[in-house]
Amino acid sequence: MAGSKLWLAWIMLAFLIVGAKAEAVEELDESGSKPGLDLEHLRSKISALELTIVDNIRVLKDKDDSISSLQKTAHEKLSRIASLESEIEALQKKGSVETQELVQKSDARAVELEKQVENLKNKIEAQNRKKDALESHVAEAEKKAQDMSLKLERLQKTFEEQKHRIQKTERALKVAEEELLRVRFEATSKSKELTEVHEAWLPPWLVSHMDHWQDLTATYWKEKLRPTVNFFLLKVSNKSAEGRKWVEPHLETAKTKWIPAAKQQWTAITASVRPQIQSVCTKSAEFYEASKSRLIPHLIKAQEVADPYFQEAKKISKPYVDQVTTITKPYVEKAQKVLKPYTKRATRTYKKFLKSVTAYHRQVQATVQEKLKQHELTKNFATKELAWFLASGLLALPVFFLYRLLLGACCRKARKPPRNHTSHSHRRHRRRHADN
Repeated sequence: MAGSKLWLAWIMLAFLIVGAKAEAVEELDESGSKPGLDLEHLRSKISALELTIVDNIRVLKDKDDSISSLQKTAHEKLSRIASLESEIEALQKKGSVETQELVQKSDARAVELEKQVENLKNKIEAQNRKKDALESHVAEAEKKAQDMSLKLERLQKTFEEQKHRIQKTERALKVAEEELLRVRFEATSKSKELTEVHEAWLPPWLVSHMDHWQDLTATYWKEKLRPTVNFFLLKVSNKSAEGRKWVEPHLETAKTKWIPAAKQQWTAITASVRPQIQSVCTKSAEFYEASKSRLIPHLIKAQEVADPYFQEAKKISKPYVDQVTTITKPYVEKAQKVLKPYTKRATRTYKKFLKSVTAYHRQVQATVQEKLKQHELTKNFATKELAWFLASGLLALPVFFLYRLLLGACCRKARKPPRNHTSHSHRRHRRRHADN
C-alpha cells in the first residue's frame, strides 16, 4: 500500500512538471519576446528531464518490488519466529522437568563417582606405600646381598692371599734354611778371610793396641762413666722435682701479676720502639743494598785475579793427588770390604735419624714462623731462612748442653795446690865474694 501511494505521488509530480513546462512554452510562443534558440534549448532540457523522470520511475518500481518482496520475507520470518518461540516455550517446559531429573541423577552419580574415586585414591596410596616399603626392603636386601657378595669376595681373596702367603712362607723357609746353611758356611769362610785380611792389612802392634784400647774403654764405661751418668740422671730428676715444687707458687704469681704487667710493658715498649725499629730496618736494607752494590765488583775482580793462581795450583797438585790415590786405593778397598757390614747398619740408622730430625725440624720451623708472624715487630723478619736457622739452633741447643754436662761430669780437671809466695826464711843468703 505504501509503495503504490508513492508510485502515484511520483506520477502526479511528473504530470504537473510536464504541464508547467508546456504552459511556459506556450506563454513564450505567445509573447514572442525571446528568440527560437532559447526555446529549443529549453525543449532539449525538458526532454532530458523527462528521460531522467522515466529512469527514476523505473528505479522506484524496482525498489517497490524489492520492498514488497522484503515485506513478504519479513512476514514469513516473523511467522516462523513466532512458531519457533512457541515451540521453544513448549520445549522449555518439557526440558525443565527432564533437566531437573537429569541434574539430580547426574549429581547422585557424581557423588557416587567421587566416593569411588576417593576409595580408589586411598587404595592406590595404600598400594603405593606397600610398593615403597617393598622397594625399600628389596633395596636393603640387594644392598645386603651386595655386601655379602663383597665380603665373600674379600674372604675368598684373603683366603687365596693367605694360601699364597703360606706357600711363599714355606718356600721362603726352605730358601732361608738353605741360605742359613750357605751363610754359615760363608760366615766361617769370611771370618777366616777377615782374620787373614786384618792380619795382612793392619800391623800386629796396631791390632794389639786397638784391643787394649777397647778393653780400657769398656772397663772405663762400666766403672766410671755408667755410675756417673746414673748419678747425674738421679740428681737431675731430684733437682727437677724440687724446681717444680719451688716454681709452682711463683708460676701462679707470675700468671696473675707478672705476665699482665709484662704484657702492658711490652705493648708500651713496642709502641715506643716500633718507629725506631722500622727506621733501623729501612736503614739496614739501604746499607745492605749499598754495600752489596759496592762489594760485588771487588769480589768479581778478586775472583778474576785468583782464578789463574787456582788453576796453576790445581795443575801442580794434580800428579801428587793422583799418586796419593794410587797408593791408598788398595787400602781403601780393603777397608771398604772390612767395614761393609758395619756401614750398612750405620747408613740405616743414619737414614732413620735424618728422617726423625727433618720431621722435628719442620715442626719447629713451622711453630717458629707462626710465632714470628703473630707479633708485629717480628712480622717483617718472618722468612723461611730465619725460621730454618732458629729451628736448627733450638734443636742443637739441648745436644750442646748435654755435651757440656757430660764433659763437666767426666773430664774434671784435678785442682793444683796453690803456690805459697811467702818469703822463705830458711833459704841461705848467697855469699858475696870479696874482691880483696
